[in-house]
Amino acid sequence: MKIDLTETTSSKINAALVQARRDIGTPAIGMVLTLVIVTDEENAYDALKSANDASHEHPSRIIVVVKRVSRSPRSRREARLDAEVRVGTDSGTGETIVLRLHGELVNHAQSVVLPLLLPDAPVVVWWPEGAPTDLAGDPLGSLGQRRITDTYSCEDPTGKLGSRAAAYAPGDTDLSWTRITPWRSMLAAALDQQALQVVSAIVEGEDDNPSCELLAMWLADRLRVPVRRTVSAGPGLTAVRLTTKDGEIVLDRADGSLATLCMPGQPDRAVALKRRDTAELLAEELRRLDPDNTYESSLKFGVAKLESAQPAPAVDPGPAPAADAPAKATPKPAKKAAAK
Repeated sequence: MKIDLTETTSSKINAALVQARRDIGTPAIGMVLTLVIVTDEENAYDALKSANDASHEHPSRIIVVVKRVSRSPRSRREARLDAEVRVGTDSGTGETIVLRLHGELVNHAQSVVLPLLLPDAPVVVWWPEGAPTDLAGDPLGSLGQRRITDTYSCEDPTGKLGSRAAAYAPGDTDLSWTRITPWRSMLAAALDQQALQVVSAIVEGEDDNPSCELLAMWLADRLRVPVRRTVSAGPGLTAVRLTTKDGEIVLDRADGSLATLCMPGQPDRAVALKRRDTAELLAEELRRLDPDNTYESSLKFGVAKLESAQPAPAVDPGPAPAADAPAKATPKPAKKAAAK
């Protein structure tokens, strides 16, 4: 069921939710949290689809906050709230409220969202794109116990990691960190199988991919060894090489789906390491609502401490000779020795 409300208020939205539940015959719906999505009109559809898919594992009330851009001075002064309420099969396993804020109301979004939060339930705030630097200091971010962003969607992903570390607050997390969970699990399991001392490491991946930097910082922070970051053609993270005194541990994924794990003294084995979509990443983050201390430690390690190794540049042939420069005499070929 869908209900469209124009020029409405938070109290009218709550009343519409109650009436919609009665109309479909489910006055009580078990929901475990409130997911607030802060986005724009361009990314609202994809973000809502991912949230609905994740709600099959975590039934929740999804509140989508769409801040509309006002182009004229008069429309910027006028405050208006339009809403769309979805209950039943149109909203996954929970409830969905799409809020479109106009004019001055854009700067006071928290006053609209606060009355719509589920009572006595955790709140998670997610910015698919355009997240503020200080997540906990943002008016909407301060409502959540967990704050999710995605550095991969930023214009300067690697540089953004530094500002995220400076403004980190307990509860912050990043989908770029969530993407490397299978890699971290596989590498930790490999080191648990054999008591090998790692002396150095190399992380290979495409350029401007913050997941590669986060994995390299995690290895450097945990193993206390120099880690070098190299650039490959991708897709995404392609390989991790751990150098030990007994040989090299290599986890190589060239095609983005199937990886090969090579360990000293053991046969090579194929492991599934596919690239996951946003719904899977979001569902993983919603499983835990406590601060991620491992992410905090890795993020604050710093990208600057990593050893950077870019692809080898082409050989420079040197400057071309000037047009008026005398040409060098071509040396005469040496005479062949007489055959005996």
